[in-house]
Amino acid sequence: MRTFRYVITDVFTDTPLAGNQLAVFTDARDLDTETMQALALEVGFSESVFVLSPEETGHVRIRIFTPHYELPFAGHPTLGTAFVLGGPLQLQVINIETGRGVIPVALERDQSGRIVFGRMEQPVPTVEGLVETAPLFAAIGVERSELPIELYDNGATHILVTLGSEEQVAALRPDLAGVVALGVTGVSCFAGSDDRWTTRMFWSDGEDAATGSAAGPIACHLARHGRIGWGEEIVISQGTAIGRPSTLYARAEGGDGLIDRVEVGGQAVTVARGEFQVP
Repeated sequence: MRTFRYVITDVFTDTPLAGNQLAVFTDARDLDTETMQALALEVGFSESVFVLSPEETGHVRIRIFTPHYELPFAGHPTLGTAFVLGGPLQLQVINIETGRGVIPVALERDQSGRIVFGRMEQPVPTVEGLVETAPLFAAIGVERSELPIELYDNGATHILVTLGSEEQVAALRPDLAGVVALGVTGVSCFAGSDDRWTTRMFWSDGEDAATGSAAGPIACHLARHGRIGWGEEIVISQGTAIGRPSTLYARAEGGDGLIDRVEVGGQAVTVARGEFQVP
């Protein structure tokens, strides 16, 4: 039997048992794709990460798996991996190779050297309008969106729906089968004003506690449609509805409707370590 060690970290929080759970297999060089997928299903978190040797200019390469499929990029797995590996590697910026290119994550430390915050530069998403909105509205149980309905793709695909109040967001009871039928990674429904926003993200496995790959697009969406200024950082609350409160920080730079740079930040805390034995 072969032994593979993993670290469990809660991402987009500094409080254990909050945020979004992540398993990081710190040395997956001897694992094949089939076994990675099986381990992700065994763990059962929204995503698990497998760390490999770099192939380009990164310090490490990662593969990201949900319990059912692989993703080229996802936010909380990338940030969580940076926290797990950034300490032992003693790096100020860790460059992580993903299926959507190299993601630099800048790490901030306190006086003791402990990592307390990380900021990742995400892939700039492509944007397209959603022509047929009736299936979307039926799936999430709303009649309209305050801003245009658009699909953002940064390696994960998210449909963004802007609601009129946080109470509307809290009251959502989506039809998950309808959400799955939309054929995207997830649907993010959010509301707020100025620099404070609340979101819920629905996907094939239910509701996500913290979605870093959607946080950047939310900042892009709000800036593109004039609800915030380009370069302004917003604070996004997520996960409260499922007992996993999370806080994400997002900022988009650009102008004239064009996105130049996307940054998403947050905290993470390690809660467990262990090992799997596989044939």
